[in-house]
Amino acid sequence: MAHFKEERTLVIVKPDGVQRGLIGEVIKRFERVGLKLVGAKMMVASPEHIEQHYTLDPNWRRANGEKTIKAYRDKGLTPPSEDPLVVNSATLNGLKVYLSSGPVVCMVWQGAHAVQIVRKIAGGTEPLASADIGTIRGDFALDSYQMSDVDKRATRNVVHASGSVSEATDEIAHWFKPGEVISYRLLNEAIIYAPELGSFLGD
Repeated sequence: MAHFKEERTLVIVKPDGVQRGLIGEVIKRFERVGLKLVGAKMMVASPEHIEQHYTLDPNWRRANGEKTIKAYRDKGLTPPSEDPLVVNSATLNGLKVYLSSGPVVCMVWQGAHAVQIVRKIAGGTEPLASADIGTIRGDFALDSYQMSDVDKRATRNVVHASGSVSEATDEIAHWFKPGEVISYRLLNEAIIYAPELGSFLGD
């Protein structure tokens, strides 16, 4: 079994985050908690690449459509369709337009519980309702599902973060070639992961 410190996750600074100059802020927040950046690149993703990203999980389209239908009903609204796949088509098209609108910065972060730690730092996916102040989305985004629904577009929430270890594995392989993710040591890993710290006192 691999050590906890070897867990990896994917983070994407979306076009709105790039345009607003938030790349450094995003990196800083992950670095200061102790995660290690092991892969990074800027690119313009094609709509096809983005669709492949969201459909790596064959169940995503139906699950996302069902979640959207429930969200409409919870707000007392009538969903645009009762078919989850029809509802998801609009969501997926919006995501393709959004994420292909400009450059994105893709990163692989490594460290103990990387997936959960990154998700916690990123905050909930809806800036208005589920992203707490102190998280990336809570501090740097003010969008809402309601506003994006009215405008018929994807919600602008600065970053993407993998939702599980298995999802992260698939997403990293989708965005990075093997040679683009680097294994190396950081000096501060000894402080974070050594079973015993020893003494920091001088002679």
